[in-house]
Amino acid sequence: MTRISIIVDTNVVVAGLLTADAASPVARILDGTLSAAFPFVISEALLAEYRAVLLRPHIQRLHGLTVEEVEAILTDLVQNAMVLSAPAGSPAPDPGDQHIWDLLAGRPDLVLVTGDKLLLHRTSATHRIVSPRSFVQGV
Repeated sequence: MTRISIIVDTNVVVAGLLTADAASPVARILDGTLSAAFPFVISEALLAEYRAVLLRPHIQRLHGLTVEEVEAILTDLVQNAMVLSAPAGSPAPDPGDQHIWDLLAGRPDLVLVTGDKLLLHRTSATHRIVSPRSFVQGV
């Protein structure tokens, strides 16, 4: 049996850093990526998106981390991830998520964990796209 690997959407990473509830699904997922508790993948484009969003001034004010602290977290994430590149696939429901869509389309063993309602409810790949809560309940 092939073990499922996940793609963690940027909104889950950001929410995991912002929540004060260490038991929340987003915090548990972020902690799991940092401790290699489950297999997950990223691409260079997804890593760049994590960085760009976490360093947006209004997001940075919310999490209170310095640039160096954000870089340290991202370095830890990369050390525990499989870094993949993906060929262009079918158009994503949201063009801004094309890099994630390409990763998902590139391998049948990948599942996207996201809080993005458009991706969760308006796509044909709903069996491969789950909410943070659903993922944590299934682990």
